[in-house]
Amino acid sequence: MNNEKNIILEKIKKEALENHVPILQDISLEFIEVILDLKKPNKILEIGTAVGYSAIKFSKYLSGKDKKIKTIELKEDMYKVALKNVNDMKLNNVIEIINADATKYLKTIDEKDENYDVIFIDAAKGQYLIFLEEAIRLAKNNAVIIADNVYFHGRVLNGYNEHRHRTATNRLKEYIRIINEDDRLNSTVLNIGDGVAISVVSKN
Repeated sequence: MNNEKNIILEKIKKEALENHVPILQDISLEFIEVILDLKKPNKILEIGTAVGYSAIKFSKYLSGKDKKIKTIELKEDMYKVALKNVNDMKLNNVIEIINADATKYLKTIDEKDENYDVIFIDAAKGQYLIFLEEAIRLAKNNAVIIADNVYFHGRVLNGYNEHRHRTATNRLKEYIRIINEDDRLNSTVLNIGDGVAISVVSKN
């Protein structure tokens, strides 16, 4: 990445942090980048674009012909910011941003037409179980599913039971249980950042 693009990317990160937009923590990003460097994915699906920061960072690790990141963002204001950021980075030919509700949009994707080497989940915590099933469906054999913030600011670990976040917390606990018990997945959850879950999909 040249110096001009590095400056733009640092500006994107700075503005996101100043505006309290949730983006990948540095420590989580560094870990995921190691996985991407090893995997060298051709196609990445991202659920939860925010301002496009992670998709831009991930694009460096794409390889092969017709390489692509498809990323889905529900909020229109975020979608517009992400679109500008991706255009500023001159990555609009590689990163496709969809402004949609991922719980509905994912179901419209035909796995015969689209499947992915890496799927990154970082959106509404209460919907992670829906995202997981769709991710498995759209994953290639040996694809990696990465879910960020599975500890939900520590709530999943500390027995949190207040009404406001109870549903999301319980669903994330269920997410962790499922990925560890599902025969299609080989999974681990690492105490990095706010909890990163890694699952390798077996379709054999």
